[in-house]
Amino acid sequence: MRSPASGAQPLRWLGSAPAVLLAGIAQTLSFSPFEWWWLQLLSLAVLAHATFGAAPRRAALLGWLYAAGWLVSGFWWLYISMHNFGGLHPALAALAVLVLAALLGLYYAAAMALWARLRTHRPGWDVALWAACWLGAELARGLVFTGFPWIASGYAHAIGPLAVWAPWIGVYGLCALAAAMAATSALWLQDRTLRVRAAASAVVIGLALLPHLLPNQFTRSTGTLRVSLLQPNVPQDIKFDPDRLSLQLHGLVRQLTEAHGALVVTPESVLPLSRDQLSDGYWAALRDALQPASAASVPASAATERAALIGIFVSDEASGYVNSVVALPGGATEGAAASTAAGYHYGKRHLLPFGEIIPPGFHWFVNLMNIPLADQARGRSSEAFAFGGQRLRPLVCYEDLFGEDIVQSAVGPQAATVFVNVSNLAWFGRWLVQDQHLQFSQMRAIEFQRPVIRSTNTGATAVVDHHGRVTARLPPRTTGVLEASVEGRTGETPYARWLATCGLWPLIAAALAIVGLTAITGHRLQRPRTPRP
Repeated sequence: MRSPASGAQPLRWLGSAPAVLLAGIAQTLSFSPFEWWWLQLLSLAVLAHATFGAAPRRAALLGWLYAAGWLVSGFWWLYISMHNFGGLHPALAALAVLVLAALLGLYYAAAMALWARLRTHRPGWDVALWAACWLGAELARGLVFTGFPWIASGYAHAIGPLAVWAPWIGVYGLCALAAAMAATSALWLQDRTLRVRAAASAVVIGLALLPHLLPNQFTRSTGTLRVSLLQPNVPQDIKFDPDRLSLQLHGLVRQLTEAHGALVVTPESVLPLSRDQLSDGYWAALRDALQPASAASVPASAATERAALIGIFVSDEASGYVNSVVALPGGATEGAAASTAAGYHYGKRHLLPFGEIIPPGFHWFVNLMNIPLADQARGRSSEAFAFGGQRLRPLVCYEDLFGEDIVQSAVGPQAATVFVNVSNLAWFGRWLVQDQHLQFSQMRAIEFQRPVIRSTNTGATAVVDHHGRVTARLPPRTTGVLEASVEGRTGETPYARWLATCGLWPLIAAALAIVGLTAITGHRLQRPRTPRP
């Protein structure tokens, strides 16, 4: 293999710190709403190119710059929640976003430093090592300190040719796959020898085409269900205002009355009160609103069996408030169906640090943010809600980022046939956050080949089929009811099977094995090289 300088002199500028920072920012454009999935591979290839031949300290700097540019541009909307609704000074809110990105960027700095220290200068082995280091950083960000895997690199491939890998290896496997393709592309740029370039081209093309030769249908239909997904569009600055609560309470009754589906789903905390703060009379009014005015106005099945999944806080004297989804039988529903619906309650299990659970010593921060009911308790049940011939598994807000947490609901005889996400993203404004979160639901749908229905306060309220395609969606920041039909699915993807059995340990073990073997035997693999000038 030639030295990097011999084959890449015209592209030396790609190895500069400004180029790497811009590449990190460009990676954000590969996610929704832009969906330029190919840009994710190109931008990551710039980082790989820059770190090939770099000393560990410089590689760490480049990895940190790339991650900082990517993460700041990818979740700058956190500023809105801290400044607009938390009252934090603009400079402090901006600084908080920068600090968060800088801290998370340390994972990628460490990964690139490790890569630079262990590099063997054997093309195939180095590609695997670079991908393993990148995967390690992505896993660390997603798992350590409860995890914050927002816009992990694999999510860019919820669309595009690599999406067919998702039922086999999941989003983190896609992170590693994309990293391997990026490193291979960087190798192709740096080495002009025909043998290396031919091998690199074959690897990239093979990784893109291989899954098309494998089975890709792992689930079967369980029938359809008519659903009504509510989008109240309540501005966040009035959601917890006591003087405006009556408008929200009456608005929910009105939307339930207008809904026609057999199952009605509301957003997270559509009622910004706990269940014991609501009168039995109001609860009865919600039930009555579910009863159709006439049997002709709804499908035949809905005339005798209707229910709603209501986002509400449930107070538990022993543990505190739980961000919950409670089933409510309709006024026309009787017998076993009504009994089942009335007894169903799901509580959010994966809580958001600072937003829902307060780390020790940080109560002052949450008080400053003025977040009501911030110190919450975890839910305990993960059972699906059986209704209308389907089994519906609720996911509250960003719980759908953690496929490893919900995989048990996608396997076994009682597996969910539909995932139901309820969210309130009004905390974070309109731009990027809604489309990014919708893309996470698309990835879960592809990984487990299950449809995902989403009811949100301000967007993105949508239906995603088991192939990850958005089949229906309400415009953001509008008040409305999305009437749609969802096809449930049963069966298990290969990813669901091994994830349910082993968790993410196969990927963790693979990354550690590549790094460990390189550290132990790397001196035998290395060969002389000319350092980059």
